[in-house]
Formats: sequence, structure tokens, C-alpha cells
Amino acid sequence: MHLGIDLGTSGVKAVLTGPAGEVLAQATAPLALSSPRPLWSEQDPEDWLRATQAALASLRASRDLSGVRALGLAGQMHGAVLLDASDQVLRPAILWNDGRSGAECAALEQAQPASRGITGNLAMPGFTAPKLLWVRRHEPEIFARTRRVLLPKDWLRLRLTGEAVSEMSDASGTLWLDVAARRWSGAMLEATGLSEAQMPALVEGTAPAGRLRAEMAALLGLPAGIPLAGGAGDNAAGAVGIGCVSPGDAFLSLGTSGVVFVSDPGFLPDPARTVHAFCHCLPGTWHRMSVILSAAAALSWVTRVTGAGSEAALLAEVEQAGLAKPGRLAFLPYLSGERTPHNDPRAAGVFFGLSGTDERADLARAVLEGVAFALADGLEALEALGGRIEALTAIGGGARSTAWLRILSAATARPIRSVIGGEAGPALGAARLARIAAGDGSIAEVCTKPPVAVQYEPEAGLAAALAPRRAAYRRLYPTLQTLFAETVDPEPLA
Repeated sequence: MHLGIDLGTSGVKAVLTGPAGEVLAQATAPLALSSPRPLWSEQDPEDWLRATQAALASLRASRDLSGVRALGLAGQMHGAVLLDASDQVLRPAILWNDGRSGAECAALEQAQPASRGITGNLAMPGFTAPKLLWVRRHEPEIFARTRRVLLPKDWLRLRLTGEAVSEMSDASGTLWLDVAARRWSGAMLEATGLSEAQMPALVEGTAPAGRLRAEMAALLGLPAGIPLAGGAGDNAAGAVGIGCVSPGDAFLSLGTSGVVFVSDPGFLPDPARTVHAFCHCLPGTWHRMSVILSAAAALSWVTRVTGAGSEAALLAEVEQAGLAKPGRLAFLPYLSGERTPHNDPRAAGVFFGLSGTDERADLARAVLEGVAFALADGLEALEALGGRIEALTAIGGGARSTAWLRILSAATARPIRSVIGGEAGPALGAARLARIAAGDGSIAEVCTKPPVAVQYEPEAGLAAALAPRRAAYRRLYPTLQTLFAETVDPEPLA
């Protein structure tokens, strides 16, 4: 057996797989976000370990974990965990959807004009390096005590193994990696006031990267000494979980954030369109992504604020009301700012066209459509350089919604496939990487494509109904951009 752990934003998910890679069991433990100031998003790293322990305790309630041969880690990208000389956490981790470091992005690119060429990416507030510049400016005493910076899943690895190790896919999202060369960039680290001595060692995602310490094995109920795979950032792990590893393979993720991901034959940067070009977690491979910061998070939000019993119940109301009925309500899903294509941490969520006759299902449908329109914009950004993507496989919690996948197919004019086991997401990919790291299968043997459950073809009637709302959606951001900058701004720091 092999175990995959995905340290997500809203929870830690664990997936247990059998000798042939089949999913035997899965469990999730929740996590909470802290937003103490406008644009801020933080978590306490100790909560990640507690949630990991809770998820594995849930697994042990139904499965014996004594036969686990290896563990793989996946995780939310870009987060900054700052540690002192004793590896103690110095402040709450600053997360991927934190927007406070806009000014530092400009400062970083000014300090290192070759930044985009080295990293293949535009400096954005979500990335790790600008966060460290923000700490250097606003919390200089913390910065001075920082002896190590780790990404979220790699902090968890440090606790589990005592080893400070990262891998190429997650490291690509720091802006400290020379993505083409797959090694740390001294120039980018120097521009942030750091050195390679403060970085973890780098391995490929399929390589062993530490062994589980005895005390942690006892805490988690796992065999001591089992290897941990290098693992992956959440999206690269999700790709491995559905066999998205060959050039042209593509998927769409409906997790807390939303992603369109395509595997590439080589390094194909396109920073001008705010497309991410990263290393894949498999040796000698790369990928590109378009990213929106609120996907399933937007559905969770509208479920909560409208008092719906659950997301599933609200989706059922949308289905009952009908997807193709006339309407003019449009929604901007920028609840945490936006990346592709706007790169605007101050962009905000907006409902447009509300009337006294709108009901909860109308609001929910507009949210599904707004996320679909944002992802369609991201798909266009990817295709501008890499050519047409013919079909997309949907993964993540949102992929369970028939209504959402139908809307996405119509909005993108592409077939959207759901696959058996797609809801397991990055945790399944982490388990697959563990299997490879343990020597229990090759990449070709392990990274297979799961069977297609349903394929949704674009519906002409639904596309026609969406067209006027997408036109309104596309006009809203440029109309409101200046207003966002004036009104959604962090309060001055004391």
C-alpha cells in the first residue's frame, strides 16, 4: 500500500492506494484560514500537522496502515513558512492567495531585470519571493532571524523526517528557481536578500526525500522508516493522479482555486499573459497553468451566505431551476483577487444585474458561470502560445457537479470529461509518486489515465444562453478596475 497526503487550503486529504494503485480509502480533516487584514491570508503551520494526524486517524478507523510502504506529499503552493536557526516557526505562514505584496513584485523585477527570463513567470503577489520582500520591509526583525524558508508541504516533510527538501514543481512557484535549469537561482535569491543556504535541497518528485521518524510514525500510526517521495505542488500532483504527463494532456481543476493545466514538451514561458510556466514533478518535464483564485471557494461562499443547507443542495436547486433559462445576472469570482489574466490582487467579487425577483438558485448559477468564464479566459491565454487544447479532464471537488461541468463545456466550447477517481485529486497523485519512489513501479506503469466516467459535449442551447452573460462579464472588470484599486486596499501598517 501507498499513502498520499495533500495539504490543501481548506483541509488535509489522505488517500490510501493498493498494490495496483487502486484507491482503498480516503479521508479529509478541515483547516481554517486567517485574514487579519485586507488582502491577507495566513495559516498556522502547526494546524497542518494536527489536520494530518486527524485525517490519518480517520483512515485508521477503517484500514490497517501497517502495510504502507511509502508516503507522498502534495500541497498548496507558494506559501512562505519562515523558520529560525532551531527550525521554529517565526510567524504565521503567508499563503498563495495573499495579496499584500503587490509593491514588492515591482521591486523584485526592478532589482533583477532578468527575473521573467530566469523564472519564466511574472512576479505576482501569490508567489513566495515577494512575500519575503514584504517581511523584509515590514517585519525586519523576523526577516533577520529567518534561517530557512519552506513551502507548506515541505514544512510538513521537515516535521515528519527532519529533512529540509523540496522538489521542482513546488519550487517553481517561489520565483527563486531557474525553471529551465531546474535549480535554485542565485540571482533571484540575492534580489530577495536570501541565499541558497536558506533553501531546502532539491529532488525530483519521484525521488525519495527523507524517511519517517519513529516518533512521527507513532503519532500517525504508520511504519517507522518508510520513505517519503519528493512529491509535488498540488496541481502537478493532480496531473499525475489522472495521467496528465504527456505533451498536450490537459485538465481543469475545480478546487479552492481553479486551474487549467497543460503538459508541455519543454519549457514554454509566457509571462506577458500571466500564464505560469513550471517544472512538472516528473524528471525532464514541464507544464503551464492559468490560475484563478476562487473556484470551489466561490461556491462554498455563496452556499454559506445564502443559507443553503449544503453545496450539493444548492447545486440541486440550480439544476431544478434550469441552466438555459433567460437571465442577465453576471458574477465576477474575484473573492481573493485574481491572477490569470488580470494579475490584480485588488480585484473583488461582484454581482451585476440583480433584481428583486432573483432567488438563491440564480445567485448560485451566476457563481458557476462566472468561474466558468474566468477559466475560459485562462484557456484562451494558454492556447495563445501552446496551440489548441482539444479536451479537458475535470478534477477536484467541483468536478462532482453535473451542472458545473455542462456550463464549463459550453463556456469553453470543449468536451469536459469526468473520470473515475477524479475527486481524489492531488492526494492520489502523491500516492502514485510514493509508489514510484518506493520502487514499486515505473512512471509509465504508475501514471496511467483513469477510465472516463462521463464526457460532456458543448450544448448549443446552453452556449447561446451564456453568451450575453459572458459579454457582460468581460466588460465588468475593465469598467471596475480603477475602482477596485481605489477601494480594495490594505490599511496602512502602523
